[in-house]
Amino acid sequence: MRAGVRLALSLFAGALAATPAHVLAEPAVTVLGRDFTFPNKIDGLPDRLSDFKGLEINRFVTNDGVTLSYWEAGNGAPLIFIPGWSANGAEYINLMYLLARHHRVIVLDPRNQGLSQRVEYGNRISRYSMDLKQLVDHLDITQADFCGWSMGASVLWGYIDLFGTSSIRKLALVDEPISIVSHADWSSQEREEAGSIASSPEPLLAALGAPPPANPDPKDPGLLARLMLMDSPYFANSESFARTVVKDDPKSLGLIMYDHAGNDWRDVVRAKIDRPTAIFTGEWSANVPSQRWAQSVIPGSELHIYSKAEQGDHFLMFKNPVKFAADLEDFLRDSK
Repeated sequence: MRAGVRLALSLFAGALAATPAHVLAEPAVTVLGRDFTFPNKIDGLPDRLSDFKGLEINRFVTNDGVTLSYWEAGNGAPLIFIPGWSANGAEYINLMYLLARHHRVIVLDPRNQGLSQRVEYGNRISRYSMDLKQLVDHLDITQADFCGWSMGASVLWGYIDLFGTSSIRKLALVDEPISIVSHADWSSQEREEAGSIASSPEPLLAALGAPPPANPDPKDPGLLARLMLMDSPYFANSESFARTVVKDDPKSLGLIMYDHAGNDWRDVVRAKIDRPTAIFTGEWSANVPSQRWAQSVIPGSELHIYSKAEQGDHFLMFKNPVKFAADLEDFLRDSK
């Protein structure tokens, strides 16, 4: 009996591996087991999750045995988003809806984030970059446009470092320092160009674990309080959705941060990016100098700096998704 069960499971696994990814796709409402009503009604965006027709949540297993989820919608040329630290596909709900009109939009939930599996191993940017490579291979994509936000940009830099740029048509990078932790022998100019904010990972980890400032002034909230200010109805909708359907585990989320903070990507940014690149940051961000440096060393790249009135902080793509989607579309459509 046991041998028969093993044989049946083996045959099922073989059939599963041979089945095209889209055949295994499941509607988001089915995977989540519920619908969701967004708190703010916004013209041009869905009122309920079920209004987003064609939104799917799918899964695949990496070569080190981790089940990763990814969100997918639309048709056309593939556009792959890599979320930042602690982020997930649910937060991209508005961008996916806007961009799925012309693209096959895919958002990966990194290990220990979103709906992906929680594991205590593989929590290095290099492994996250391998996970991205295996998603691309799983989807049988030969070339795509990629957009990395925050730590997701670091994952892309690791991907480029390990696998080159042949699978990348165009590249978008959103507000990620080139090296969060500075080296002891760096000059003040080098620290500024790299976007370094700490001399070691420990202060950063402590800051991430601290509660957000209470009752920030919307007119002058300060950089940290600014990040989670809910003065954008788009952001309020996507954050409300993400917090409802995703249950984060702080311990699991913290596993990647030490490795992430210690990486210096200046060599990759300076020497290995040979694809059309758009860089996004904002006046509310502390990363503007490092984004200017990146634009200066990536040949032919373009820099977008959102104003404070345009929600130009670290969450600019979620707080002002209509502008970001339009700017990204223009960049991807440009024949250069």
